[in-house]
Amino acid sequence: MSILEKYTNAIDKKNESTMNELLHDDFKFTMHKSGNIIGKADVIKWAMSGDINQDKARVVYENDEIGVHHSMVTFNDGNVEAVMAVYKYKDGKIISLETGATPMPK
Repeated sequence: MSILEKYTNAIDKKNESTMNELLHDDFKFTMHKSGNIIGKADVIKWAMSGDINQDKARVVYENDEIGVHHSMVTFNDGNVEAVMAVYKYKDGKIISLETGATPMPK
């Protein structure tokens, strides 16, 4: 199973230990829609909250250095976004994540 497949499963199953294993300690998540940058602990906390509900998740491309992922994400507030994510890897872990999100009609 690829890094992105493991990561997607960890979010879907709210598996905190797997997320801790997959995310590098220096991990940074840049959300281009809002401009926010958050670290490993905050991403794991957000994922464990159940606010991220992915549908039609697919790995677009992945190798040892980078992964590209697309999914439809529904948030607890009812907002739906098409999310394109680019992951960079270091030492077999995810070191960075950048997303672009397009709001979709409810």
